[in-house]
Amino acid sequence: MGGLNQFFKQTQRQFVRDNLMSDEFIEFLQQNRLPYDTLMAYYRCAIMEVETKFKVLNEQFSLQYDRNPIESIKSRVKSMESIVKKVRSKDIPLTLASLEENIRDIAGVRVVCSFQDDIYMLADCLLKQDDVRLIEKKDYIKNPKPSGYRSLHLIVEIPIFLHNEKRMMKVEVQLRTIAMDFWASLEHKLRYKKNIPDEEAEQLARELVACAETSAALDKHMQDIRKRIAESEEEHKDKKDLPQTMGTMMLKGRLFRN
Repeated sequence: MGGLNQFFKQTQRQFVRDNLMSDEFIEFLQQNRLPYDTLMAYYRCAIMEVETKFKVLNEQFSLQYDRNPIESIKSRVKSMESIVKKVRSKDIPLTLASLEENIRDIAGVRVVCSFQDDIYMLADCLLKQDDVRLIEKKDYIKNPKPSGYRSLHLIVEIPIFLHNEKRMMKVEVQLRTIAMDFWASLEHKLRYKKNIPDEEAEQLARELVACAETSAALDKHMQDIRKRIAESEEEHKDKKDLPQTMGTMMLKGRLFRN
């Protein structure tokens, strides 16, 4: 069964590649090249808006708490080939309006965080902003994919401000830890390796799931260590401040008696 499924997937990918530059698509580009390029530019503007929001949050936490919850921010606009594959797999009309309505991840922003708690904190901060509207949320951290993939996915709609209009654009935001990002990057590279026997492919899939579990355990362990360090620092700070507080109270008492 595994070999049959793999055959169908390879056949489907080959069909898409063979028909990528079909007469239908060439005609679509000829008629819509400038509108298509303009729409992609709008998606790039939406990406800049989302990136700026996260950079501001990161700067705020750096100033207030002396730490940066964000390790890196990556972004991309889907390639023309990927968009055409989506059109065909979703069986949607090949029009600009249909692309904008039915493909929600044309613009993508990936936020890599140090700790799992930071993922949910940053997501909450983003969604509380009054110009951000949540369309869809998928939590693959609490509910990992069968492959072991973990990440928090948000589809949000935000405004971009053009010279004569305000336009609402959809952006997919992925938030994950360093460990999740490392695993996903390697799993993506390995997933498309060809000419692997079915039995070996199944064994590798099981090992990748085990690696994902190890990564998740590492995330939890590192988060627990951070919590213990924060609690220890707070306790040390309280003990350090206690003599100063008592000294201030004694001084005030002497002043009042005088």
